Amino acid sequence: MHTNATPGITSFMKLLKLNALDSDDLGVLSAHLQDAVIKIGDMRYLAEDRQFVMVLNRFDWGDALAPERRKKTYTRIRTGLQFGHVFSVKKSKVMQSNMDAVIDLLAIEFTATQAPSGVITLIFAGGGAIRLEVECIEARLNDLGLAWQTGNLPDHEEQ
Repeated sequence: MHTNATPGITSFMKLLKLNALDSDDLGVLSAHLQDAVIKIGDMRYLAEDRQFVMVLNRFDWGDALAPERRKKTYTRIRTGLQFGHVFSVKKSKVMQSNMDAVIDLLAIEFTATQAPSGVITLIFAGGGAIRLEVECIEARLNDLGLAWQTGNLPDHEEQ
């Protein structure tokens, strides 16, 4: 097999492609995205399309927690995340003036209002949150293929 591997890039990583249509599915996305880091400038609300989209750097917890693991490095991978059927977006304690600021995603939660409608909350380290008012849950996660090694294992206090 021939590859054009770049130094520091993981060549044979399995790319994730997940859809979430209910709160259980959203919990799976949340687990895969725990400790993902996002630049403020890499998030957009596309009001005309009723979509909230972002590109983030996902930490590969599956690899980090593997029992047979012997490496001293960990993997991050560039990932796209899209939420559909979004009516509105509200940000709390999320710096919006510095587009290069980086925030750490801790979890994604769903609170039903009038099923299937509700609020998807993206919870960030430091107490920040983004609330998406949605008609229903429809989310897509797609790894974009660019992965790299890091010596840093995420570590933070529980919120």
